[in-house]
Amino acid sequence: RHMQEWRLQGSGVPSQDYVSQAGALPLTRPIRLPACCFRGEPHSEASAGRYSAVGRSTLEAMAVVRQPAVAGMFYPGRADELSRQVSSLLEEARSRPEAKPSPLVKALIAPHAGYVYSGPTAAIAYAALAPVYDQVVLAGPCHRVGTPFVALPGADSFRTPLGDVPVWADGVAALKDFPGVIESPEVHAREHSLEVHLPFIQMVLGHKIPVLPLAVGWSPAPVVADILAAACAAPSTLLVVSSDLSHYLPYARAREVDQGTLNQITALAPDLVSEQACGVYPVNGLSLWARQRGLTPRLLDYRNSGDTAGDRSGVVGYAAVIYQEEVPDAV
Repeated sequence: RHMQEWRLQGSGVPSQDYVSQAGALPLTRPIRLPACCFRGEPHSEASAGRYSAVGRSTLEAMAVVRQPAVAGMFYPGRADELSRQVSSLLEEARSRPEAKPSPLVKALIAPHAGYVYSGPTAAIAYAALAPVYDQVVLAGPCHRVGTPFVALPGADSFRTPLGDVPVWADGVAALKDFPGVIESPEVHAREHSLEVHLPFIQMVLGHKIPVLPLAVGWSPAPVVADILAAACAAPSTLLVVSSDLSHYLPYARAREVDQGTLNQITALAPDLVSEQACGVYPVNGLSLWARQRGLTPRLLDYRNSGDTAGDRSGVVGYAAVIYQEEVPDAV
């Protein structure tokens, strides 16, 4: 089912692109859109053009590659430019003491706007990671096509300008028949909330680390928490939750609202509403899962688009939050 796609102004995105680089409002209710909303064609698996089959000649043997949807818009489309930008963001982030790498980090929240807006905050979250993970579970909201479920991508890899990111096959198998989970290439085809994290994952954790991308629809926190628990059962798994905070409030009001939201997040309160964060459903699931796991959240960075590249009349909030295991005191 097609969902409302919000055209946001003042982002620097070319006029034909209707999700702002600074941030997009979450999908909270179903509404059918006419075909003209999709650059002249309906958004179907056949027409979206975001998946391609490559590999051996028989259909059964072909690997499905999810093509990048926002390369060249939210982040550079050329590998050399992308590598330089991410390296520069990470270098700046690593100069901050709060971003010291720790093997105790089990999960994080980082934003998904264009790198010029939220890249510095995302980099601080990723700079806090040590190279101790065997796979990543990446969960983010649905901005383009809505669903009441958690959607697997139906792909074998996700392509970025830096190369292909393998989809974690064991993670897919663990969730394939799990309650509340579906497989939907259409949900993933044009979704930016997961894609923009992949270059950071590649640069920090390596180009071969497998990732399980989950597009989280309007699912209750206990359902999402159970799915995250199943996906993150292996201790060497990192959970990345993609979310921005408030959208298009005046600067001072946004800071006030976002402070309240961050108080709830760091208290592991799984009751955020959509006006507080576009990733409300994965964030609420994360809060409940982290409470069950006994993890401790820590805020590393907060800023908004008015602090980075936008004006202050209507801003989008960004935060970097990590979740760590507690180490018992030595006797």
